[in-house]
Amino acid sequence: MHTLPDTPTPSTCAVGDITVHRIDETPLPPATGPWLLPGATPEVVAGQDWLRPHFAGDDGILHIDSHSFAFAVDGLRVLVDTGNGKERANPAWHNLRTDFPERLTAAGFPPGSVDLVVLTHLHADHVGWNTRKVNDEWVPTFPEARYLTARAEREFWAAYDMEEARRQMFRDSVIPVEQAGLLDLVDVPAEGVHITPSLSLVPAPGHVAVELNSQGDTALITGDCIHHPVQLAHSAIGACVGIDPQQSETTRGERLASLAGTDTLLLGTHFAPPTAGRVVAHGDAYRLRPAPTT
Repeated sequence: MHTLPDTPTPSTCAVGDITVHRIDETPLPPATGPWLLPGATPEVVAGQDWLRPHFAGDDGILHIDSHSFAFAVDGLRVLVDTGNGKERANPAWHNLRTDFPERLTAAGFPPGSVDLVVLTHLHADHVGWNTRKVNDEWVPTFPEARYLTARAEREFWAAYDMEEARRQMFRDSVIPVEQAGLLDLVDVPAEGVHITPSLSLVPAPGHVAVELNSQGDTALITGDCIHHPVQLAHSAIGACVGIDPQQSETTRGERLASLAGTDTLLLGTHFAPPTAGRVVAHGDAYRLRPAPTT
């Protein structure tokens, strides 16, 4: 296990009376951007001045992070996605062995205190700390929590002909949670579903996003519906890991249109700091206007 260099200052933002903590795992290697979002070429990125300096460098290379979000809402202590932390085929995720659990504890959410883990989808970089190894067995990291994910997501992968690397990810990070009886599958209709009065799941391409509402304020945690702010300017830019690019583009465009010009705070699961912002019109598309964090 190692402490990451250039660790960002712990970040929080307010959504009404909810304090949302960003729990950092790691900034991803520069090669991640061209692999993950091949349509975001340096030329495309350079055409969006507002991406610099936070979300891209002067060289046109995207800044991409991996982090989770934790907050207390309606009497529950909630973690959205659990990062990585295991041996993986993708070098960006491989053997990170970060101090993620310690960072979570430092933010006031020790693993044993978490009541609910929301998994926006079942990709390696969103489920890795679901479990930890004890006596050569993978056991739930959050033993007092219910783990939630969309029923459609789990059933999709159950019927999918997975490659070995993905099978291994399910063996070490998903199936042990199921075997412990802690995984709940939720039906998420088009209009979304309330988990608590202030916490909802809303459909996103292939998975779910998380909506918070408190005292008239709203926020949306993207999951992988939007990987990077460059997609606000070019919604057709899709991720290489997407299975239905056309559906992803359509849903992403509809989501951005519904957010544009509103006070809803957008919290990107892979957005580099400052991470939080509001969607505003920019030419014939959109941009992210960063919001203050503490």
